[in-house]
Amino acid sequence: MAHRESPAPDRESPARGRESPAPDCESPARGRESPAPDCELRVPDYRCGMSFAAPPASAAWSHEGARSGFEVAYFEPADEGYHLRGCTTAVEHDVPWIVGYDITVDRAWKTRRAVVTARWATGARTTVLEADGEGHWWVDGAEAGDLDGCLDVDLESSAMTNTLPVHRLALPPGRRASAPAAYVRADDLAVERLEQVYEHLVDNGRRHRYDYSARAFEFACTLVYDESGLVLSYPGIAARTA
Repeated sequence: MAHRESPAPDRESPARGRESPAPDCESPARGRESPAPDCELRVPDYRCGMSFAAPPASAAWSHEGARSGFEVAYFEPADEGYHLRGCTTAVEHDVPWIVGYDITVDRAWKTRRAVVTARWATGARTTVLEADGEGHWWVDGAEAGDLDGCLDVDLESSAMTNTLPVHRLALPPGRRASAPAAYVRADDLAVERLEQVYEHLVDNGRRHRYDYSARAFEFACTLVYDESGLVLSYPGIAARTA
């Protein structure tokens, strides 16, 4: 979740998605063993030698700085990988919103499907992203060629989604990799390509540290993750609370 600084959005004409009910806020296995690939490749393989503990049943974050809000996520193992379901409620530019998500990742933590639903005072929308795990995407059933090569979804509304590239890349300390993502904006559910870079720094005990940057937003920070690969500290954006 990189965050842009922008004027308050006009919610009368969202870019994508169909009308839908408001989200219900209540509502890894890893790859096969093989020689570690060169993690410096532009789109690295996920088998780079780093591993994480299984995620907990649930986690929560307080959103701060860029917005005021709270996020809860649930992690459910599945035969094909994991189902990640969650919801963020927030106030940004004096405008309240809700964004719920239901994301499926495969055994390599590549995003295969994401259903994102948002509600604002002006109405509600849902956007559905589907991917083949090889870098090809469809948004609301239409092929999205501008997302070619992306293997992760990244929600502007979510701190949880920064878990996905870290698990997938499995970078050992000292390595860095590009991780372009299908980026879903919070104010209208528009989907665009976001170039991102992660570099695994020296860890602090069981806390894993990554330098993160998103050039489009002129944003960079050091992210701290727990042993499950979930964000603990996202400076200026979110902090883990449970």
